[in-house]
Amino acid sequence: MKILATYNIKGGVGKTATAVNLGFLAARDGYRVLLWDLDPQGAASFLFRIKPRVKGGGQALIHGKRPVDVAIKGTDFENLDLLPADFTYRNLDLMLDEAKRPDRRLASLLAPLKRDYDLVILDCPPSISLLSESVLHAADLLLVPLIPTTLSVRTLDQLTEFVAGFNGHRPKVLAFFSMIDRRKRLHTQIAQDLPAQRPDFATAAIPALSVIEQMSVHRAPVTVFSPRSLASKQYASLWQEARERLKLPQPS
Repeated sequence: MKILATYNIKGGVGKTATAVNLGFLAARDGYRVLLWDLDPQGAASFLFRIKPRVKGGGQALIHGKRPVDVAIKGTDFENLDLLPADFTYRNLDLMLDEAKRPDRRLASLLAPLKRDYDLVILDCPPSISLLSESVLHAADLLLVPLIPTTLSVRTLDQLTEFVAGFNGHRPKVLAFFSMIDRRKRLHTQIAQDLPAQRPDFATAAIPALSVIEQMSVHRAPVTVFSPRSLASKQYASLWQEARERLKLPQPS
């Protein structure tokens, strides 16, 4: 079982859209996929038409009072399950602080699921926190969406330093441009220069298109309701790059 996390220090950069679309694409390819919506806002849960609620809240999961597998819900798509968000996730840092080895807690909770899933996708809230440390210890790959602006690029440098400071397990990092508008000179310039300077950049770039915003209307991945769109093609390319970085074997 491999674990992929869509993560960025900044919010509003396309983490959830990426997690939802890649989750669907991986499931469509035959992988058994679990998406864990760790954001208390519950956007991924909403898009998959699942109520953002876990019985006993996040505390029941973190403290082992409720097995993770009991909280998992099926989606409308074959091979794709969801562990829903819950508003109590806003206090996950406090819950983790009370747990033993909090930085390893997510990895410990997910370990029993390795027989049931080939891929777990963590849709993470924006922050640098105890939850972030637990995510980084659990993940094999951090998928980092970046809007091509100077401040966004700076957050990638901060994240890279954060990961480099870890002892032992360190996830791979794969950054990619999200919400890119090639009509803007700055977007075009950064999109041209930055990937040439860094080996941890994907070639796929997700455009700023209204079809992605329509996910909240259709409550489905854009790769479902608009499979021929440029956005869908770029998500498909990004999924292939992520799969290669994860070294996922072909599904059985």
